[in-house]
Amino acid sequence: MTTDPQPPASRPSHLSDAYAEDLTLYREKFRRRLPASLEELHGPARGVVELPLHVAWSGLTSYDLARPRQRMGLYRTVLHEGLREDVARYLNQELLLQMWPVLRTLVGRTVRTVWEDAFPQLTARAQATA
Repeated sequence: MTTDPQPPASRPSHLSDAYAEDLTLYREKFRRRLPASLEELHGPARGVVELPLHVAWSGLTSYDLARPRQRMGLYRTVLHEGLREDVARYLNQELLLQMWPVLRTLVGRTVRTVWEDAFPQLTARAQATA
């Protein structure tokens, strides 16, 4: 006797609505943290950066910008956990543009989408290096 596999159950509409609302709120969280322009990103381009605990609450707090993996980790952490003031203080416009083609693959989809929607030059940079 063979049995046909059951099709996946569809999600009830009230869960779909709740999911959509959660996603909207999640995106808004990152939109509120965006600078008005990339020119506001005046963070250091070299040296060692010490992140406060409200940003780097679960791991490394000191990042050497001369070390590419640490630099990438710093930017990923600030993009995900930093407030608007942290973004402006710890991120550097030139480094962000330079690193974006790789960095965009290391951040979550929501962070990537919010930043690329707000700053088309990031998308252009990623496409230019693809």
